[in-house]
Amino acid sequence: MINLEKYIDDVNSKFPHIKNLQPWEIVHDMESILLQRIKLLGDDYEINDNVAIHRTATIEQGVILKGTIIISENCSLGANSYFRGPIFLSSSVRIGPGSEIKQSMIFNNTAVAHFNYIGNSIIGQNINFEAGSICANHFNERRDKRIFVTLDGKSIDTKVEKFGSLVGDNSKIGANAVLSPGTILEKDSVVKRLELIEQTK
Repeated sequence: MINLEKYIDDVNSKFPHIKNLQPWEIVHDMESILLQRIKLLGDDYEINDNVAIHRTATIEQGVILKGTIIISENCSLGANSYFRGPIFLSSSVRIGPGSEIKQSMIFNNTAVAHFNYIGNSIIGQNINFEAGSICANHFNERRDKRIFVTLDGKSIDTKVEKFGSLVGDNSKIGANAVLSPGTILEKDSVVKRLELIEQTK
């Protein structure tokens, strides 16, 4: 059992009803989770077609928003970035130009530089993704595409074919690094530039 609070400090205060779910279950159920949250948002959000944007958020030219998305206060979305919901961006998240985010949660004060991809992932607070880094979500090269995660030396079968990463608070992901599907990073992790993280079998 993965306790999300061990990785992300305020996840349970923002989403108390998901604390007994595993990260890949949260990602799978994110549509319903976010639709419930949208119902609770105040009038400081502008809501259209299940896209909720806080009035303090900055969205530059050419940004594409598809599906159910919550963009919280003081977020910044760089030019030509692409969002495929369901997506939750917590307060003061910065997404750089040309990045793509798919079916993910990204928590407070995390910065995703430019030309990054984050797919089917849960990303903690105060994390920095340098340019070109990737959270991959699918084993294209494998015949058996089920994703396994490694926890305390044990392999866990998620029984899903799409899951990216769980990245703990205050981690640093270097430029052009790749987190393979099923990556679990503890708080304060450092991934070097050009590094490949491959934790699963």
